Amino acid sequence: QVQLVESGGGLVQAGGSLRLSCAVSGRAFSNYAMGWFRQAPGKERDFVAAIIWNGARTYYADSVKGRFTVSRDNAKNTVYLQMDSLKPEDTAVYYCNAARLGLDYWGQGTQVTVSS
Repeated sequence: QVQLVESGGGLVQAGGSLRLSCAVSGRAFSNYAMGWFRQAPGKERDFVAAIIWNGARTYYADSVKGRFTVSRDNAKNTVYLQMDSLKPEDTAVYYCNAARLGLDYWGQGTQVTVSS
């Protein structure tokens, strides 16, 4: 079984930065593609960023390109989301996802609030 625990959320002013972390327990973390998603109140959960198993490729939603950076440390079983130039519309609960061979695992989410 794979368990994911997000941390690093909080309240920040527009233009500020936050770094989210997702610690993963369980086997073979390095085999999983990792992703970040977010869900604002009353909206669906949306894709934010993803990184393949060895970190060689990353993917971003258009809305965060150039502002967010996803990375991973397989030795620490952790994936990160560095969020810079934050905007009020980035306010949401951010979820970490681990995916491999059709299986999906989710964390409990961490709240990010950006004030204007």
